[in-house]
Parts: sequence; C-alpha cells; structure tokens
Amino acid sequence: MNQIKIGNYIAKKRKTLNLTQEQLAEEIGISSKTISKWECGKTLPDYTIIESLCNILKITTSELFNGEDDKKINDKQMIEMLKRIQNLENQKNIIFGTLLMILGIASACMSSLFGGSTTKDFISGFLMGLSIVEMLVGIYATSSALFKR
Repeated sequence: MNQIKIGNYIAKKRKTLNLTQEQLAEEIGISSKTISKWECGKTLPDYTIIESLCNILKITTSELFNGEDDKKINDKQMIEMLKRIQNLENQKNIIFGTLLMILGIASACMSSLFGGSTTKDFISGFLMGLSIVEMLVGIYATSSALFKR
C-alpha cells in the first residue's frame, strides 16, 4: 500500500465533494489533524472508520486502498466482450461439428474393413450406424453455429 497515493486520493475525493478537512473530520467524528496526516501520507485511516470514510467519499474500500478509481467497463466494452464470447462459442461449435463429421467418415471407412462372420458383420453395422450418427450431429452443430452468425 502506498500511503502517499492513498492520501492524495482521499484529498482528491474530499475536494471533489467540496468538503474541507474539518467538515470531513466532523462527519467521521475525528480531528482534522488526522485527516491532514492521511492526506500527507503519514498515516492510514484506522480500520474502525474505513467504512464510514468510504461512504462519505462515495468510494469502495478497494478504491481507497488502491488510491485510484476502479476502472469501470463501459457499455460499449461490455457489448464488445459479449460479442467476442459469442463468436468464440460459435467457432467452438463449428470445430466440434467438423470433428464429428471427420469421425463419422473414419467410422464409415472402418466399417468396410469388417465383414465375413456374424461378429464382424455386427461390428461393421455398429460402426456404420455410429458414423451416420456422428455425421448427422456434426452437420447439425456446424450448421447451427454458421446460421447464428
């Protein structure tokens, strides 16, 4: 914690609210010399009065101890962030769908390797069915992601 930075921040916020050191001290119930010591960076506010100090200065405790206003995200930044998240989600779905279609093709190719006996025919049929399901789910996932754009 930088006591000087915190003190400067307290002074800045106090002046923004058009309060004198005496007025702020009176509202908190302490001496104006204590306020002066904070603002000069000699001491920090006691933990028992931090909450009331923050309420009077209309700041958060993290802002007080950082010695600066929190950087708030404005609406445009929030919308841009949501847009990026949605684009990433769509890209993930396109990759997932494409991967499923590739797995479906691979399963179809593998099904042709089996055959000749009852067990091999069962495995071949199972792989062919699996390939169809994989390709259909892949097509659905990819197309739904592409149409959301």
